[in-house]
Amino acid sequence: YQRRVHGEAMSGPKEKLLYVPAVSTNPNHPDYLTTIDVDPSSPTYSQVIHRLPMPVNGDELHHSGWNACSGHYGDGTKARKYLILPALTTGNIYFVDVATNEREPRLHHKIEGQDVKEKFGLTYPHTVHCAPTHIMFSYMGGKDGNKGEGGFLLVDHETLEPVSRWENQPTRFGYDFWYQPRHNVMISTGWGDPGAFKGGFNPAHLGEGRYSDEIVFWDFKAGVQQQTIHLGPTGLIPLETRFLHNPEATQGFLAAALSSNVIRFYKENDTWKSEVVVDIPSKKVEGWALPEMPSLITDFVISLDDKFIYLSNWLHGDVRQYDISDPAHPKLVGQVFIGGSLKRGGPVKLVDEDESNQPEAVFIKGIEIQGGAQMIQLSLDGKRLYVSTSLFQPWDQQFYPNMSQKGAQLLQIDVNTENGGLTINPNFIVDFGQEPNGPALCHEMRYPGGDCTSDIFK
Repeated sequence: YQRRVHGEAMSGPKEKLLYVPAVSTNPNHPDYLTTIDVDPSSPTYSQVIHRLPMPVNGDELHHSGWNACSGHYGDGTKARKYLILPALTTGNIYFVDVATNEREPRLHHKIEGQDVKEKFGLTYPHTVHCAPTHIMFSYMGGKDGNKGEGGFLLVDHETLEPVSRWENQPTRFGYDFWYQPRHNVMISTGWGDPGAFKGGFNPAHLGEGRYSDEIVFWDFKAGVQQQTIHLGPTGLIPLETRFLHNPEATQGFLAAALSSNVIRFYKENDTWKSEVVVDIPSKKVEGWALPEMPSLITDFVISLDDKFIYLSNWLHGDVRQYDISDPAHPKLVGQVFIGGSLKRGGPVKLVDEDESNQPEAVFIKGIEIQGGAQMIQLSLDGKRLYVSTSLFQPWDQQFYPNMSQKGAQLLQIDVNTENGGLTINPNFIVDFGQEPNGPALCHEMRYPGGDCTSDIFK
């Protein structure tokens, strides 16, 4: 479950289980972690086989990570035992034991969000990575919980208790981060002020400077900022970021959600530079909040062999596959729509385009997909892509109001890794609209043995 090199990881065992946080739309019930059977030979294939409720209501579970990963290869003192669930709203951090019984995870430890707020001045945790010396969390808010502050918290590997802040000074905004140990570098991105995004998206907040357009490069060992790049109009709301998996690489990508661009960053003569390598045009529409609809790239994943990048367009509704054999010139080789705001027969109409250019609504086993492609996770061998449709409950309610009543879905896409191509698997669908305590919203996905968006190789 810990691998020395990224190429070796591709030959790891085929996934049989998937861990997916579920956000309850019922305020009287807590969020929970689902365990999903993804083994086609199993009688419970494509079903939730276990639910682990959190101890309090209103957490807004979001992203997840591990206490240890392939970056600890060769370290016999560390093992991938705990799936870590930071909660956006409460700030609580849950450590879930998945080693004792991977089919029935159990809660092992909890860090109180209020304690982190009081002791370290941090709110709205987002990304967690298993760093070399500690478990590391990114945060999006300061102590007042409304203004953006890109801070980082270190948690002890053994005690699972907070130790200290990591950074020498916070950034204006926080969100995601990724590091490359061999080059002693880390990149971080930013979303916006929690006081802005937690109530839904208001375009006026852009002009008020309440959303990010910057990325920051750090001295990873020292926690010191080295360079900030303001991306401007082509880099509004830079969310997910990843270096290439090859630990020798000094380049990677980030997705600017609102600008709907994929941006390549790279090192040249000891300076970090950036360039737009994928630009997805907005669509002119009527029947929507604005006259133009961005695609809104909310997630992407790089295959472990660094050959393909996959991205999700939450508003337009499609998943795309690009060949990145030449990282400076990605080539579109696969695309499939799984829903979105542009689907035919809905309230949104394309302007200056024929209705035939709008995708059909997608049904799997008679269930209509709600929302659009959002979080994505790739199998280790690169042949299966899992897709969830919920972004963040307030934004779901704003852009896809039916999702609160009908729930989100998890589906699987088959990937052609030879020539490119994406095909929806008609036999796999997990409908979170049919959960025991009412509709739920599914988000990020993890496998028990690691995956393409949590393992960093040293």
